[in-house]
Amino acid sequence: MYPASTHTEVTSTGIPSGKLGMWLFLASEVMFFSGLIGAYIVLRASLPTWPHPGEDLSIPLAALNTFILLSSSMTMALAVASVAYADIKKIRLFLILTIVLGSAFLCVKGYEYSIKFAHGHFPGTSIFWDCYFTLTGFHGIHVLAGIITNLWVLGLTFRGDFLQRKGHLVDLSGLYWHFVDLVWIFLFPLLYLI
Repeated sequence: MYPASTHTEVTSTGIPSGKLGMWLFLASEVMFFSGLIGAYIVLRASLPTWPHPGEDLSIPLAALNTFILLSSSMTMALAVASVAYADIKKIRLFLILTIVLGSAFLCVKGYEYSIKFAHGHFPGTSIFWDCYFTLTGFHGIHVLAGIITNLWVLGLTFRGDFLQRKGHLVDLSGLYWHFVDLVWIFLFPLLYLI
């Protein structure tokens, strides 16, 4: 799979089982978020009034968070590319940057939540706020899961045989991270712009 890897796997599909498993898992995640987003669209279309996003939500904070996640997608891609070059220092650097950017995303989202709470907007306040907190909350949980996964992979990089036996985990972690970023690309305009 990678020049540095001597760990190869032969499967009937020609796709390593770990990668196939990740794609199947991501397919289930697509269905999960499609259901949530579909429910949001139906609820929004069925109600006669809906708050204008710019009035209650901070578009600049959401744009900052979008930039942060897009940047983290780039650092994750660079970590994956570094495996192909067997550059363990760059793998660690780009995983750390991805973790820091993901954590920054959660911090900005936490700050945004604190503003909403200070203004009396909680889950249960209205259907709009239920949708907002459900969609962004589940997305935030997925970002946290990606951070934890990247921390685990980062820890594994300190094993002497990482590139030979576990280097493919950077790629699998990257697939999940890019999925989380892609979900935000849909949520940002739906919640904040339209």
